[in-house]
Amino acid sequence: MEERQIIYVVSDSVGETAELVTKAAISQFSGHNVNVLIKRFPFVEEKSNIHEVVLQAKLEHGMIAYTLVKPEMRKYMSELALEEGVYACDIIGPIIDQFQMHWGKTPLYEPGLVRKLDEDYFKKVEAIEFAVKYDDGRDPRGLAKADIILIGVSRTSKTPLSQFLAHKRVKVANVPIVPEVDPPKELFQLPANKCFGLKISPQKLNNIRKERLISLGLSDSASYAKIERIQEEITYFDRVVNQIGCPVIDVTNKAVEETANIIFNLYHRTKHQS
Repeated sequence: MEERQIIYVVSDSVGETAELVTKAAISQFSGHNVNVLIKRFPFVEEKSNIHEVVLQAKLEHGMIAYTLVKPEMRKYMSELALEEGVYACDIIGPIIDQFQMHWGKTPLYEPGLVRKLDEDYFKKVEAIEFAVKYDDGRDPRGLAKADIILIGVSRTSKTPLSQFLAHKRVKVANVPIVPEVDPPKELFQLPANKCFGLKISPQKLNNIRKERLISLGLSDSASYAKIERIQEEITYFDRVVNQIGCPVIDVTNKAVEETANIIFNLYHRTKHQS
């Protein structure tokens, strides 16, 4: 049986990148029955930490794979490993140097930025999934978990607004207002500044609904698109938002992006005041 090889994965962040690259390289030796043990040393921020790892690697006849972004830490690792006779592979340093020379720009040299980007991405995905799950009042239990709740009659762009705001990492639920259906009681129990009413002129809504019916192959004379029905819905909507006491935005002549930015700015202003 071959002697076990020890590789010390050293990073100034969590070390996921260094370990992933190391494992990818090890996989190229899978046909040789190489016995490898990886030991991860994350959040290495002091030279004393590097000194400790290098001496440990020397003692166990191991090698080091590292991702250290600060030049002084990379230099210390390289020089100390060479002095102690330990193999050390700089995974990220050379490509940072190449980018710097090619672009003529100075790197931030800040550990953990990849993880921050990943967290930002996953927050966006989570917000998008939230918007889908709690779209169109599907589950009132989601209202308490939402950052923003959109309220409006049918065809006031609640769903596209929810998705647009989700891409800004905001969790949005939306609730349709229909005279025949009582709004969820949760709407009246939550802070009013979490809710945003979406109002539209009856004439504009009449045109939108007619076009919607035609696109579905239906008659545009259905009750859904009649001006009397629309007036009834808007009157009921007014009563609901007045009872909640939430801001109301007129979306009649606004693009989705414009309305979303208004809501986003109001949300952040209120959030910072609370």
